[in-house]
Amino acid sequence: MSEITPELVRHLGVLARIQLDEHEVQRLTGQLSVIVDNIAKVSEVATPDVPATSHPLPLENVFRPDVVGQMLTVEQVLQNAPDAADGRFRVTAILGEEQ
Repeated sequence: MSEITPELVRHLGVLARIQLDEHEVQRLTGQLSVIVDNIAKVSEVATPDVPATSHPLPLENVFRPDVVGQMLTVEQVLQNAPDAADGRFRVTAILGEEQ
């Protein structure tokens, strides 16, 4: 049995800076009690011989192999740039940096 009381829910609301009316306090008291009870049930079943899992299915890498492909030349990359200089994109200074 959980120890979630309306007073605890009100206190949690104050800590979270959430204004709760009486209806919400009553509803959340019941919902949080159910959650805590279910966590307690899982804790009863979890024994040292049951390995912890982070995911119910085995995970595998879904990315393609990283293979070098055909690359653009510097000229191709900069051909549509609004401004370029010395083989680089030219942008305005930011954050007060001086050039």
